[in-house]
Amino acid sequence: MEEIYEKLGLFYLGKEIDKQSMEATEALTLLKNKNFTTHAAIIGMTGSGKTGLGVSIIEEAVIDNIPSIIIDPKGDMGDLCLTDPSFSPASFEPWVAEEAKSKDTDLHTYAKKVSSDWKEGIESWGQSVERVQKFHDVKKTIYTPGSSAGVSLNIMSSLEVPPVQIFEESDAFASYLKSTTTSLLSLVGIHADPLESKEYILLAQIITNSWLAGEDLSIEGIIGKILNPSFKKIGVLSLDDVYPQSDRFILASKFNALLASPSFSLWLQGESLDIQKLLYDENGKAKVAIFSISHLNDDERMFFVTLLLNKYIAWMRLQSGTSALKTLLYMDEIFGFFPPTRNPPSKEPMLLLLKQARAFGVGVVLSTQNPVDLDYKGLSNIGTWFIGRLQTIQDIERVIDGLGGKVGSNFEKKEIKNLLSNLKKRTFFLKSAHLDDIRLFGTRWVMSYLKGPLKRDEISMLMREQKPMQNSEAKSVERMVQKPSKLESYQTIDASIPQYYEPDIAIQNTFTPTLGAKVKIHFYQQRKGIDYERMIELYVALDEKQQHIAWEEAVEEALGFDRFPHTAPSNAKFHPLPDIVLEDKRLAKAVRELKETLYRQHNLELLRCLSPRLESKVDESRTDFMVRLQDELNDKQEMEIEKLQIRYDKKEKTLLDRLSRAKDRVEKEVSDSTGSMIEAGIAVLGALFGRSTPTKIGRAVSKGSKILKERGEMSRAEERMVIIEEEIEALEVELEDKIDELQEKYNVDNCEIETFTVKPRKSDIDVEICAVVWRVI
Repeated sequence: MEEIYEKLGLFYLGKEIDKQSMEATEALTLLKNKNFTTHAAIIGMTGSGKTGLGVSIIEEAVIDNIPSIIIDPKGDMGDLCLTDPSFSPASFEPWVAEEAKSKDTDLHTYAKKVSSDWKEGIESWGQSVERVQKFHDVKKTIYTPGSSAGVSLNIMSSLEVPPVQIFEESDAFASYLKSTTTSLLSLVGIHADPLESKEYILLAQIITNSWLAGEDLSIEGIIGKILNPSFKKIGVLSLDDVYPQSDRFILASKFNALLASPSFSLWLQGESLDIQKLLYDENGKAKVAIFSISHLNDDERMFFVTLLLNKYIAWMRLQSGTSALKTLLYMDEIFGFFPPTRNPPSKEPMLLLLKQARAFGVGVVLSTQNPVDLDYKGLSNIGTWFIGRLQTIQDIERVIDGLGGKVGSNFEKKEIKNLLSNLKKRTFFLKSAHLDDIRLFGTRWVMSYLKGPLKRDEISMLMREQKPMQNSEAKSVERMVQKPSKLESYQTIDASIPQYYEPDIAIQNTFTPTLGAKVKIHFYQQRKGIDYERMIELYVALDEKQQHIAWEEAVEEALGFDRFPHTAPSNAKFHPLPDIVLEDKRLAKAVRELKETLYRQHNLELLRCLSPRLESKVDESRTDFMVRLQDELNDKQEMEIEKLQIRYDKKEKTLLDRLSRAKDRVEKEVSDSTGSMIEAGIAVLGALFGRSTPTKIGRAVSKGSKILKERGEMSRAEERMVIIEEEIEALEVELEDKIDELQEKYNVDNCEIETFTVKPRKSDIDVEICAVVWRVI
């Protein structure tokens, strides 16, 4: 049976520690997942258990269908992929081979022992095999930018024009531009000052002009624009005075050397850096994306982390506001990326995330060995702190000042100082803006096998089934054209037919005819609020002997043929045109046929769910729609759970008042013997909703009732106490049933999704240009 805390959106992180005995109690450490929207930090020296705590947070998020993006500078977080619900020794063998060899132990025997220990450890913390299975079934991918070890990643998409929401806010655009520019320069070894560096000023101007013109960038494009910028002034000064051509050539050469490097080609392969696809599968289910960057040098790490954060911010800006936790961004070691004094490229976007991500349901979790690794401005935006063992006096003093806060604490400062110096492994202080006091807890046993940093061959083995196929071919005009053998030096075409000539960089100037068209299709439906224009550019190959224009075989390809030259080069050779084109003045017949074809083929295909009533947006994929639907369901479920909490809190208060009165009537020796059982009953609902509690969730109340009944000869007061305890247990069962009903009601898998289409009117299909486009094919 699924644990009640998972139904309520609570993260199970461990058990509370008794500060006197320093032993774990039965009280579970539970935090509402939505509390992570105010962000969290994990601080502790090497060996304190930071990685285990971080892994447990990601595991809890996955169980709650909350996706995560993980930046992994050390290589530890790939351990999230090491799970086996069957706990088969064979599956553990690759993970423990080196350890078995170092201990001079038979591999199979050692793997059997480790798998048995791991299974017992997980179960000892109240976690079932079904829970491990649920976590195991979620897709986890290790991406290795700049390497073929894991799944490759094409980082060029990070230089695309950012969404309009970034442009609408001056500070957001300035931050996005600054971090993109400085990270690109760091990739070629230039650590630029935005105020004084001429390299920064030039590159920032190039990027700004391109993005404002709606033009995506590439390294090749940047090189060309450095050599020949579209502007002649920087400020009021001449470009050549600020940055002479000879100096610009040196900068362009550095980027060219980078592009020519064989190792850099790996940055241009693989999946695009699409945050939505990294977070969700095609059915809107959560995924885990682990970016392993331990193999990169410092400049490459900074470049990639900055671009990833920028891409994440751009995605975030497209999301609707929510108070629920939508996704987690976890960074395993923040050292060097968010320092208090320097301003590396990654600092600006990270600070922006900490300040603004909460409104979009994005939680940021940062892990570090030293509190001084974090920028003080960022600290004020972090609501939850996990503090493990610290070594230096300066670190301890800094943390004690932070833990003191404005609220009262059951820990004295002297006591905290002593504990921070001697905390056991996997033991942490927990201070949160969402809790009334400091807690001390031990982390639970994680479901993932903590092997330690993964090596290149281990990552490759884990990801071998996820690496995309590289041999797929895209449909293109070139593959469709059947080139005739006859060539002509001149083609007689009616003056009413427009012609365009694709530039031939090889200067062979042998042209093959196609019909090119630029079309605007307007979809309009007032009742549904649909008012959308689709612009398409398409080409159909022409053959001398064809009898009709096969527009249904046209290929969409954005070349911008209307910007091609209107006149042919002097030495051009042409494959002949068919008569159906030569005889079609103004291409009027071709245009009519094109409109008919587009009317039949082009519909606006949308999705809808009847309960809750929701329709997809124009150009919204099925994945994005499912994610949005799940977000709406989660919001509704959370509102219902809050109503349940209010209603059942009132019922609980009534029962507790009655229990207190019954307890007062019980003889002293009876009350002493049943006190612990009574406390268990009192804490049930508090534990369920994540409040501070000294008890474990479960059937503690029924145990107390059973003991009292077995004693026999109960007084009326004792009988009343037993009845009330049983009513508290019944209240818990009733609450669980209510929550089960809500989960079933708001489960996206139970929503019926259907497709519907919106057709354009023929009058709303506008062929803006139809022309003979001579292609170099």
